[in-house]
Amino acid sequence: MSPHEPVDEAVTARAVIGADGTLREWSEGARRLLGHSAAEVLGRPAVDLLADGAEGLGGLRGTEGTPYVPVNARWSGTLALRHRDGRTVSAWVLAHHRQPEDGGPGDWLAVTPLEPAGHALPDDPLVRAAVRQSPCATMVFDARLRLRGINDAMAELLDLPAHRLRGLRPTEIGGRPQHAELERHMRQVLDSGRRRDMQTHMKAGGEIRAHAWLARIAPLTDDAGRVRGVCVTAHDFTEQYQARERLQLVNEASVRIGTTLDVTRTAQELADVCVPALADFVSVDLLDPQEHGGDPAAPPTAPVGLRRAAHRSVTPGGPEALPKPGETDLYPASSPQADSLVAGRTIVASVPSGDLEQWLARDQGRLRQVREHGIHATMSVPLQARGTTLGVAVFTRFRHPEPFTHDDVLLAEDVTARAAVCIDNARRYSRERETTVALQRSLLPRSLPRTAAVEAASRYLPAARAGVGGDWFDVIPLSGMRVAMVVGDVVGHGIPASATMGRLRTAVRTLADIDLAPDELLTHLDDLVVRLSEESGGDGSPGEVGATCLYAVYDPISRRCTLARAGHPAPVLIPPGGPARQLELPSGPPLGLGGLPFESTEVDLREDSVLAFYTDGLLESRERDVDAGHRVLCEALEAGSASLDETCDRVLHSLLPSGGAADDVALLLARTRGLPASRVATWDIPADPALVAPIRKQVLSQLDDWALADASFTAELVVSELVTNAIRYGAPPIRLRLIHDAPTLICEVSDTSPTAPHLRRAKTWDEGGRGLLLVAQLTQRWGSRHTAEGKTIWAEIGLLGEA
Repeated sequence: MSPHEPVDEAVTARAVIGADGTLREWSEGARRLLGHSAAEVLGRPAVDLLADGAEGLGGLRGTEGTPYVPVNARWSGTLALRHRDGRTVSAWVLAHHRQPEDGGPGDWLAVTPLEPAGHALPDDPLVRAAVRQSPCATMVFDARLRLRGINDAMAELLDLPAHRLRGLRPTEIGGRPQHAELERHMRQVLDSGRRRDMQTHMKAGGEIRAHAWLARIAPLTDDAGRVRGVCVTAHDFTEQYQARERLQLVNEASVRIGTTLDVTRTAQELADVCVPALADFVSVDLLDPQEHGGDPAAPPTAPVGLRRAAHRSVTPGGPEALPKPGETDLYPASSPQADSLVAGRTIVASVPSGDLEQWLARDQGRLRQVREHGIHATMSVPLQARGTTLGVAVFTRFRHPEPFTHDDVLLAEDVTARAAVCIDNARRYSRERETTVALQRSLLPRSLPRTAAVEAASRYLPAARAGVGGDWFDVIPLSGMRVAMVVGDVVGHGIPASATMGRLRTAVRTLADIDLAPDELLTHLDDLVVRLSEESGGDGSPGEVGATCLYAVYDPISRRCTLARAGHPAPVLIPPGGPARQLELPSGPPLGLGGLPFESTEVDLREDSVLAFYTDGLLESRERDVDAGHRVLCEALEAGSASLDETCDRVLHSLLPSGGAADDVALLLARTRGLPASRVATWDIPADPALVAPIRKQVLSQLDDWALADASFTAELVVSELVTNAIRYGAPPIRLRLIHDAPTLICEVSDTSPTAPHLRRAKTWDEGGRGLLLVAQLTQRWGSRHTAEGKTIWAEIGLLGEA
């Protein structure tokens, strides 16, 4: 600034107000305006400078310790201020809220010009020349970078009164980073005397949408050629800016690139689209996916090894290509491929300018290719997607006589960016599939529980192409030696379907634990799916969560199975000796429709019967219809095998193609067992407390017959408590049942009252209330279940020495 007039800080009153409402800076101009020195006001609340009754910036009268909250980024208006001598000074103030880069609360810059508004007279030669010569919004600044004049177009853009702005610097007119950049450019113009242009993207005053702006900064000289000021004109070139953006949208590329999730196919599609429209020869080379195909890595370093994925040439056979598809080549630091990968940006090189001399001097084979085919320009564009560098696409021209232009670079970058995303999608698809399969398998039972009711085996296979879905199965032990078997299928594929499957499987286990009947359990599960659909909608509309399910409960004592289904395929029954047949069950609506009933069906099963539960992916095939698939399933099941695992493998081999299933497949086989009548003892209990003692004696006698004398004390106490509670609080008829199955003795007491007992802590002076607490302490587990006649209270006693 030494060749020009110095910046005079005294011509403008400036003050900076911190986020806590205190003064942080105080200029010489502020002292001139109000008489206070910096030492007298710094650190004090800014509101102390307001005259009595005056409002602050936009009504903000923050006090010490109370931050100024920016309602708007800018405020202007006339304030009544208190002078040091006590009088009131009226001043027009322009304030900007300045936001720091670190995201802190920021501060306010308040300025007011001290020069009279009429200082720039209409006959000012600088103002007159600028206004006359400028075809657009124009400002004129003097050598101190103080505004001397502004035309109506610029005042309208700033949305500020022109006569109030004279004497302000660019950083005082606006508090954005662009204003500071503009001031730096203006100083460079003052120093050099040369024009400068500045491009930016911002909102003008009063606008709600940002525009692209070109600021042309030119020096203003006097008759002697000395720089006396700066003229700034603003041009809205949004249309041109958007035109370049629209150039990147290439319809053909959007249609032809990314038709599959195959990396090599996508690379070839990129090369095919760009030849001959953009280049005469295009090659796509990828980094080794085993080295760079995982999480985003640091940019590669030269030399870079690349594998040729695809290429295309205007010349049949592609004689310009040195490495063939699938081959690997090493590119040194001087090559455009390595330079663009290391720099992470497009590298345009020209043979006539000598850009490739160093590389070609080391590679005589490529030098011969360049000379033979007349190659004159190359453009190397890195393939980058989501922060990962995948490889490089090289565009070469030898028939096109023109070199690559900036618009060519934009076009190539757009096309390769799309291809890079598609290539990355293919790699991510593989990784996501592996992740989803791992999630799915972690949510499925790792092993099926061993129960006295059934012998079970299972298989799960994810879809070969559609992705992992939401198929699941489970075997859940219930009270009274019963067992629940469930199989279900969530609509959709991927992690969301697997996550929904996990929630439904957990819900089924929870509902099964309270011993709900199959139709009641499906009703509760249907309500859950409805809620999940509502939650997944996001915008207030229902989502698309849906599922099918089949739930069955088998009792080995009665050898009876109760089943209900919600839109799921019915199971296949293979009785001892065959033939296999599909059970006839009410289909029920799929889960998620809400409000529709489900029906249960009871089926008597002989011991060693096999039930086959499966999802629809097992029968779906392009080669046959569902009925034909069902016949193949029955034939595979009827083939017979002592091992259920072998039967599972035979079923999958018979029904699924060698390339894998089109949809997820879950298969659950269960062979039923029965408990001999000699292991069950039942007594009808009269509703008379005096007859509890004889019942205890009969129980002890039965335990002696089962050689369970060691469990007599615990069993006698548990029977006494449960029977007594049923007589006192239940309703006749009352029935006691003992079930012996090593290593457990089960005691059940049933009555016709629907009221379930609950555990409570008795007070010191209470005479009762401790029975169930004792039962809970002496048994492995206990609980209650509702029945059609009332309820059953059960307890399981562990038997020592039996396995």
